[in-house]
Amino acid sequence: MTSRHTQSNPAMDSELHAALVTAGFYPQLVSDVLEDALAGYTVVSHMVHLETHIDNAEVHRHVTALVVTNETLVVLHVDDEMLDEQGAHVSATVSTETVPLVRLGSIILSYGYYQPQNYKTGDQLMDLTVTASWSGSQRADLVPATCGDPQCDADHGYQGTLPKEDMVLRVSVEADGAAKVDEARRFARALRGASVRATIDAASGVVAGSAVAPSVAR
Repeated sequence: MTSRHTQSNPAMDSELHAALVTAGFYPQLVSDVLEDALAGYTVVSHMVHLETHIDNAEVHRHVTALVVTNETLVVLHVDDEMLDEQGAHVSATVSTETVPLVRLGSIILSYGYYQPQNYKTGDQLMDLTVTASWSGSQRADLVPATCGDPQCDADHGYQGTLPKEDMVLRVSVEADGAAKVDEARRFARALRGASVRATIDAASGVVAGSAVAPSVAR
């Protein structure tokens, strides 16, 4: 049996490392933690997403790295925090989760297009949201229920949805650029394909990475 988990091949390929450097968010720290999380597995596809938001007078940045190997999905997220007003002292929290591909549930891709009535094959995708679940946890999105009568002030309880989502990644041309949206689409396709193959292999009893010896007629 030949396992896909080979320590002889470096897990951190040059394209992934370059993406971390381009993101510019503690690239060496993120690279080292991610290499440890990959544990020697070979990178099949990756996506590095940098987000920035402003909270009052502070600017916060977050980076998420998603890496697909032949057997796992590795999710890394980095947050930093200023410990003083001058920003001279900063702390960073790096969290990782390694999910076997066979545990992935549904993978939902939501495509956004501008002026769909004029759509032509090859038109630029304006935004893409990738949603994946694996833990079975659910988030409750609740709003007050109504009866449809605008004059009614009775309590009708709440209504809402219970979406299963462990990972939600959204990229858009406006915020991230067309190249990043296209990159996210390629990653989503790779993740979906790897998940389907892992599910089929598990159902048929195939061990990931195994080499089946041919039978020899006697």
